[in-house]
Amino acid sequence: MRIAVIGAGIGGLTVAAGLGADGHEAVVYERREDPGAVGAGLTLFGNAFGALDEIGLGERVREVSSDAVARMRAGQRAPSGDWLASLPPGAVPSLHSLHRAELHRVLQEALPWGSLRLGSHARVAASGEPVVTVDGVEEPFDLVVAADGLRSDARTCLGLDRGVRYAGCTAWRGVTSAGLDLRREAGETWGRGKIFGIVPLPDARVYWFATESTDAGRRADDEREALRARFGDWHAPIVSCIDATPAEAILRHDIHDLAALPASFVKGRTVLLGDAAHAMTPNLGQGAGQAIEDAATLVLLLRGVRRAGDLGSALARYSALRRKRTRLVWRQSRLMGRVAQASHPVSAALRDTLLRAAPAAAMSRGALRLHRWTAS
Repeated sequence: MRIAVIGAGIGGLTVAAGLGADGHEAVVYERREDPGAVGAGLTLFGNAFGALDEIGLGERVREVSSDAVARMRAGQRAPSGDWLASLPPGAVPSLHSLHRAELHRVLQEALPWGSLRLGSHARVAASGEPVVTVDGVEEPFDLVVAADGLRSDARTCLGLDRGVRYAGCTAWRGVTSAGLDLRREAGETWGRGKIFGIVPLPDARVYWFATESTDAGRRADDEREALRARFGDWHAPIVSCIDATPAEAILRHDIHDLAALPASFVKGRTVLLGDAAHAMTPNLGQGAGQAIEDAATLVLLLRGVRRAGDLGSALARYSALRRKRTRLVWRQSRLMGRVAQASHPVSAALRDTLLRAAPAAAMSRGALRLHRWTAS
């Protein structure tokens, strides 16, 4: 088939590479002139690699990632450094970390030559017909995949949008310019209305992120100084992470997710994928993983299409499978955000008490259930 993919983010590139490897002609439209990743680091769990393996991309991604975080003690700490809950090294297998730019590079290199069209603002047909309009010119396809992000034009055009919600907190992200001694410890530190996370990257640098419950739209003239003011008295190596990051390289954005998922991820022969379908808060680290699952599911279902009549049933199956799975993760991410960002002294103290009482084995089992994905 000839398939249009709108958006060269993680989901769009993954599905295009998988489709191209299966012999489909996938054309990727990206409105930016520079398709490089905007962001810092990310983590991929076993479910993402299970999906990548099914479409032949797993080893490529493993080569540019590190499993160091899986070999560390990880969990949640208090600002003092005391552990609230932790898992021993190896408790979450197949956990890898990498820089977003490296993941984008590997996925772009997996695309068939000439399939990426930059500076192209492609629009879907409101009817869901497999046609995209670029610079006033219509191009026909057999299928259109809309992977155009949180504020998806395609989702709105198709009449599937149910709104975007501010999650109540802002976030900073950064990558240190040099390696730091993490003492074989990683994870998140939870304060009252604030979180700081630490993740090692393959080149010994450290990816870190921070959040604070606050009104949307607030900014500081010097974000590094703003971070020092908020986290300066928290345990090591938090301040070291901030200090080791160039001020101009610190990113800040307000966190949003979808107010509600679309009633369907498919209309006609147009499919929503990734954040366009189920943008979620980052509290479970599953945004990229769920986009990769979407991509692999669609690629595998299209392998079963042998005649035109099979396509409709394959797309209906995609919507049913992916909406059920992502709705669960979207809800759990939102719930985890509310718990982790607790700012009232009583609710934060109760949260910490419950974390300390939670059995490590039960936490590990819960994580493994979330991080499991199979082609069936």
